[in-house]
Amino acid sequence: MVISTNTSAQSAASLLMQSSSNLSQSLARLSSGSKITSPADDSAGLAVSMKLSAQIARTGAASNNVSNAISFNQTQDGYLQQVNSALTRMSELSVSAQDVTKTTSDRALYQQEFKTLGAYVNNVATQSFNGVSLFNGNTLNVTSDSEGNTFSNLGVNLKAASYTTATADDITSISGAQKALTDVKAAITQLASDRANIGSNEETLGYYNNQLSSLKNNLAAANSQITDVDVATESTNYAKQNILVQSGTAMLAQANAMPQTMLKLLQ
Repeated sequence: MVISTNTSAQSAASLLMQSSSNLSQSLARLSSGSKITSPADDSAGLAVSMKLSAQIARTGAASNNVSNAISFNQTQDGYLQQVNSALTRMSELSVSAQDVTKTTSDRALYQQEFKTLGAYVNNVATQSFNGVSLFNGNTLNVTSDSEGNTFSNLGVNLKAASYTTATADDITSISGAQKALTDVKAAITQLASDRANIGSNEETLGYYNNQLSSLKNNLAAANSQITDVDVATESTNYAKQNILVQSGTAMLAQANAMPQTMLKLLQ
């Protein structure tokens, strides 16, 4: 046994340093809630987690885009429901104006209402959603996933000839009323087709929205497996490392006292 080199103390100090490092790491995990508090903890897991986190963020953004597109279509259909009511009334006026017992003055009154309803339909054609035209007929490419793929959201054109011809008709004469009836019926047929397209858009976008929501949840669960700390397991590990630090500190003190025993041999 020698005094100048205390190998027992050196060994105890080394083990105490390891236990202290493990204790600090366990404390950091518990306080942060993450298993990876530095790249050294799990470099491969960190790389995978970063990619998953980025995809989760992109998926959330795509989900917002789809939700906004659904709102766009719902707003369109809300307007078109009123347009349908207006066109239905215009067709009724067109038939009423063909009544042979009505005078020119009567038809003029019908025409006034017909004209007002036509102006309403033309005004709806100018409406927009957050600055984006609702009824210019353009197809909108809606981002449908985290990779930037798109869904073609079919547009509605209220300035199409089938609508503008009907709204421009004049029912102050029987012949004019007959023509107006034909034109308004064509407009109603076009409106039915347009609303069917909107319904198809909403249905498909709803599927995309549900898909994105499910994907986001699954990605978050996968990322959690990599990064989130198991509190029960880590608490047990913390208690273990804490005991090792305390016992290591005590044993280092004992190892440091061993040379004092050697000095007694010199007395």
